[in-house]
Amino acid sequence: MLHYFAGSRWYTIALATAFYAASSWILLWAADESALTESVNFLYWLAVTGSTVGYGDLSPQTDAGKLVVAFYVIPLGLSIFAMVIGRIAAFVGNQWRKGLMGLSGLSVSDHILVIGWNEQRTLLLLKLLLRERESLQERPDIVLCVRADITNPMPGKIEFVKVESFNRDEDMDKACIASASTILIDNPQDDLTLTTALYCSQKNPSAHQVAYFADESLVGLLHQHCPQIECTPSVAVEMLAKAAFDPGSSALHHDLLSVDDDGQAQFSISVPAATQSVTYQQLFFAFKQRYDATLIGFAPSGRAQDVTLNPSLDTVIAPQDKLYYIAKQRITELDWHAVTE
Repeated sequence: MLHYFAGSRWYTIALATAFYAASSWILLWAADESALTESVNFLYWLAVTGSTVGYGDLSPQTDAGKLVVAFYVIPLGLSIFAMVIGRIAAFVGNQWRKGLMGLSGLSVSDHILVIGWNEQRTLLLLKLLLRERESLQERPDIVLCVRADITNPMPGKIEFVKVESFNRDEDMDKACIASASTILIDNPQDDLTLTTALYCSQKNPSAHQVAYFADESLVGLLHQHCPQIECTPSVAVEMLAKAAFDPGSSALHHDLLSVDDDGQAQFSISVPAATQSVTYQQLFFAFKQRYDATLIGFAPSGRAQDVTLNPSLDTVIAPQDKLYYIAKQRITELDWHAVTE
């Protein structure tokens, strides 16, 4: 009997509880326990007795009622209460395990979706994303979606989904790919990154998508089909060559890409739609004087790939253009009226 109830469904437990309550009421009524069989009193007393709390404000008064409670209500109530608590604990533990293993579907939106697993590089990426998120007023969820046989590397900090394919709706819907605001793709194999990027572009064309390639020849191929995807090729060799002729260049690039508290880092900000057009010169001096930040370039609205570095001072910056700057920290509250006046 214990073996049967251990593997029983919830409806079986509910029926057993209902039978327990009904039979207890009948036995107490037969024992002439009128105070205990009143509707509200009975529910309260049965819950207190069955859960072993035992306040004592209500108790059987007749000998028959005491025997019913001693040999039926308490033993059966303890069994059902322990079974319910055990099932709840097992359910919570199972849900926690499923979340740790990435087997549960998520319910998130406007999140940052990281697709792929490159071990230490992905861990570093996640740490940088978490640190960057701390400077934002609205902090989006970060979801890691992998095919590798791993568990959540940062439980409690990021969401985690494990799939069999990056190109199957049934799997990727678990990561809420259609509602992601940003999609970062980084796989050990460039061909997998290419196919995943093509799928993501079809599934969520409005998301900001970034793909990492070790082989730059695939970047042009992807742009032929998905020109809106931002591709990040490997630049280790280029940084090495630059450092050979300009000592300190590697440290400079590392500092600009880092989000540590010390040093300068590169950030971006979009010009509000309600702001009037203004020259690059006016913005350059305003950023430096008011925020000790240095503008280094801009990209026209909706064309993040067409970044212009160090433009001429008479360049006109229009509303919704994106500005790139160097500062100690991200500027979260910028007074556009003061900057453009």
